[in-house]
Amino acid sequence: MRIFLETERLVLRAFTQADEDRLLDLDNDPAVMRFINGGRPTSREAIREQTLPRLLHEYPCFGARGYWAAEEKATGTFLGWFAFRPLSDDSPAVVELGYRLNTSAWGTGYATEGSRALIRKGFTDLGVERVTANTMTVNARSRRVMEKAGLSYVRSFTEDWPDVIEGSEHGDVEYELTRAEWERQAVR
Repeated sequence: MRIFLETERLVLRAFTQADEDRLLDLDNDPAVMRFINGGRPTSREAIREQTLPRLLHEYPCFGARGYWAAEEKATGTFLGWFAFRPLSDDSPAVVELGYRLNTSAWGTGYATEGSRALIRKGFTDLGVERVTANTMTVNARSRRVMEKAGLSYVRSFTEDWPDVIEGSEHGDVEYELTRAEWERQAVR
């Protein structure tokens, strides 16, 4: 198991092909997928052919992947995943932060804890200059995690998504945190 990062309560490790069933369970929870695809189920084939290749992708500018399986440190329980991926394979300057956790992990502070740790690592070890994150405007929980992790609202926007889901008529929001802002913040 290749550990990328540890926090007080979490282990973030590299994904492997053996995570297929865990990802299938995660992506087939309608509550988890509510703001991703409207809660529709995901096939094993889609996990194998689309999801896993994305999660296993190495970013040359990081010398690492951009997605990590999140496990509870005390029990080894799979909680979901975190994304901290460069927007370009060639530059670590701008990364996108994301997270997808099992409903049993909601409200525990894991999303904020993991996000803060990734941001800290990005700014101190990986050459990141700007962290960005997006979600649907109506996804209040995800927006709150972004704020607690130190990101600030930048803008609202709309895009033409292939499938309309409830709430998408309100558009999306973008949040960001720059290295300079992070260095000024008291809470890390």
